[in-house]
Amino acid sequence: MNKDSTRANIIQGVALLLVLCLFLYLFSNAAHNLDRLGMMFGFDFLNSTAGFDISWSIIPYNPGMSYWRVFFVGITNTLVLSFVVIFFGTVIGTIVGILRLSHNPLVAQLARCYVEVVRNVPLLIQIIFWFTAVFSALPPPRRGYEFGGLFFLNNRGFYFPAPGTDISPIWFIGALCAFALGGWYLLRILRAVKITQAKMPLSILLGLGGWGVLLVACGGVASRFLSWSVPALDGFNLEGGQYIPAAFGAAFVAMTVYRSAAIAETVRAGMQSIDKGQHEAAATIGFSRYQTLRLVLIPQAVRAIIPPLANSWLVAVKDSSLAVAIGFPEVVSVFMQTSINQTGRAIEIISMVMGFYIVVSLIISYLLNRYNAHVQYKVR
Repeated sequence: MNKDSTRANIIQGVALLLVLCLFLYLFSNAAHNLDRLGMMFGFDFLNSTAGFDISWSIIPYNPGMSYWRVFFVGITNTLVLSFVVIFFGTVIGTIVGILRLSHNPLVAQLARCYVEVVRNVPLLIQIIFWFTAVFSALPPPRRGYEFGGLFFLNNRGFYFPAPGTDISPIWFIGALCAFALGGWYLLRILRAVKITQAKMPLSILLGLGGWGVLLVACGGVASRFLSWSVPALDGFNLEGGQYIPAAFGAAFVAMTVYRSAAIAETVRAGMQSIDKGQHEAAATIGFSRYQTLRLVLIPQAVRAIIPPLANSWLVAVKDSSLAVAIGFPEVVSVFMQTSINQTGRAIEIISMVMGFYIVVSLIISYLLNRYNAHVQYKVR
């Protein structure tokens, strides 16, 4: 390690120490002022019973649990919504970004209209639109849509079969890991036999077929060893199984559409940053349009796409707080609103929520920065 890097590390360490000291001073000053005003400051309230219900939770919850559990319910719901939006928004945005550069004028203009319209409408308005005009407009449970007697869609949400309550969550984790491992192994096989370098429709059909076989196999194993709870109409509502609330669906669709439009522009800009000579060189050696994209353009464009993509992912996590407008129980709704109203501990609760967003943002930023460093050109 040279002197310059040592000096830089020392400066960063001193700066971090000063920032921590500043935060400690602010917290101690706030605690002193609150004590002087006769107000309590501390986190002991987190062990108290919450006493209120939450409309939807991925992890088990009941009103007899503590505020710690309320906090974990909120961050779990927030993370699930954020990560599915990030995944589908990135996939759709990448496709739309590539379509914007299509040689077909109709396809390119349709992709452009999609991006321009979606990006120029505020996300909050889109969330409210999808919730009030689409999901809330669905028929009630007694007249809802039924698919094979197993799946139901109505204005309360989407109902589907689920394993019985006596099943450990380890089953779900194991199934997801097995499915992901099978998909990864399938991609390795496809690459080994050069299928992915074939024509695009053939590659897509074979890939989807392989994933379909994996899904059927996992479903067969699950039906053999697990007991399933199937939703059924009971009075004016559906009982059994699990459901995804309409608020989650509206927030997911609105955020995915909005974020995909922003990512599409990032992908388009990254693709256009590649020198035109790369296109011509690929055409010279006989590459098809799909091969040029997959083997020449996209690997080089990734280096320009990752930095702004990281910002889009960070914004997607923070945008999830807008779902409070339609009653989705994410961390701002259940912790910064209901919990503050019941406990009056605004400083402590807001500090915890701020810390949660900071930690998630730093983790995403760190992972994408590591990947960005991995794909950059190595200069000696």
